[in-house]
Amino acid sequence: MVGNAVFRVEGLRKSFGRNEVLGGISLELHSGEVTVLMGANGAGKSTLVKIISGVYERGGGTMILADQVFAPNTPAEAIRAGVVTVHQNINDGVVADLDVATNLTLDRLSGRGVPTLFNPARVRREAKAVADRMGLAIDLKARVNDLSLADRQMVAIARALAHQPKVLILDEPTSSLSSAEADRLFALVDRLREQGVAILYISHRMSDIRRLADRIVSMRDGVISGVFDTKPLDFEGAVNAMLGRKIHLDQIVARSSDKPVLTVEGLRIGQGARPISLTLGDGEVVAITGLVGVGKTALAETLFGVRRPLAGTMTMNGKPYAPRSAGDAIAAGVFLVAKDRATSGIVGGFNIERNVSLPFLKRMSNLSVLKRRLERATARRQIEELSIVCRSEKDEMSALSGGNQQKVMVARWMAQKAALFILDEPFQGVDISARRDIAAKLRASAHGRATLLFVTELDEALETADRILVMSEHTIVGEHRNAEVDLDRLLAEVAGGPLHSAA
Repeated sequence: MVGNAVFRVEGLRKSFGRNEVLGGISLELHSGEVTVLMGANGAGKSTLVKIISGVYERGGGTMILADQVFAPNTPAEAIRAGVVTVHQNINDGVVADLDVATNLTLDRLSGRGVPTLFNPARVRREAKAVADRMGLAIDLKARVNDLSLADRQMVAIARALAHQPKVLILDEPTSSLSSAEADRLFALVDRLREQGVAILYISHRMSDIRRLADRIVSMRDGVISGVFDTKPLDFEGAVNAMLGRKIHLDQIVARSSDKPVLTVEGLRIGQGARPISLTLGDGEVVAITGLVGVGKTALAETLFGVRRPLAGTMTMNGKPYAPRSAGDAIAAGVFLVAKDRATSGIVGGFNIERNVSLPFLKRMSNLSVLKRRLERATARRQIEELSIVCRSEKDEMSALSGGNQQKVMVARWMAQKAALFILDEPFQGVDISARRDIAAKLRASAHGRATLLFVTELDEALETADRILVMSEHTIVGEHRNAEVDLDRLLAEVAGGPLHSAA
């Protein structure tokens, strides 16, 4: 049964320099209740969790735990007060080189008043008590690094629960789990709810949310954009509040193609996921949209040879396509603009010219001697075609704005002829002007290749693509030709409705 508000956040603020990340968050967590927190990338979820967990200092506002002011300066203080967080990165919650028993009792072993001599028998007894309380059936002597991902996740949660928390925060706990493994976690969450623990569950997986949520809180741009606690819960409304319904459209003429470039049959990219089948045609710009964590990046990496599929086949221009590396993909004419330009894209120490030519230095060389005139001419052409704001092709990347850095990333791959051009969140962190420049160039140059965009924001898909596919749970659940799109149906598919109603 749902109890009183065990934990309250009132007017919480946080800024990094001039960038306000949280703009006055107010939130309640009740005992015996699962509150699901939804928000797109950059909404402020991680910052909120880190303040509650004692990682970050708050910039304003108050937190109240069991009617007492709660202001932890460290994660250890938060844990001692009864607020425990299981982070998305499993390695933050376990010590992989130690056995299960030691992991489950590690915090007690390192606390005050612990006997000087290590007693293995006592450690195993205490670990068994923790495991039994959770229903954890794992060999306590096994090294955590030797366990499956699901079992490591359960050990991390068990270690957290050894503190008997008043408040438990679970950050994307099923992001790496199969549906069968997730069921084990759900059973545990049910048990904790019955025991009166207040749970904040952060997820974008609609199967998780439908299965567990007593209440849904949506975040957008550092503020609470919606609270949904009336039964039956309005899942579609929560997604609308998270993404925003205000969509600005520049009317495009949707094109079709009868010349297949890429054909995918029965492709499986996640444990327990339904297979994906799709065809991309010459001259088509196709967008795949969906919430964070539904498998968009996994599919992009599979097409680019970085990740191997679990099953299925692909053909490229009528020939078998099974890349074993990014090099294989590039050789076949498949190019990828990666999601994170800072770590997977730009080279900060290089100028524009060298960043554009980097993947194709061999093509621009003769007997290992780089053709500098060709490199320079290629960069200048791309600067002009994509309206990159700079003094010259010799400008360092660090001198460019984020939007112009992104244009350079797109320019790099558009400088060479592609069979399939993949862009993973190409508009992330760029302003509307840069976004429209990139979209216009993609459409104007689409002939002779297939273009595939992975985007979270619906307006980006609607402004750019001829067709829009919707992903949920690592599979395709909807398809729309971009002409008189039924937005209600599209949003329902993003929220996972059709997939689950068919299950």
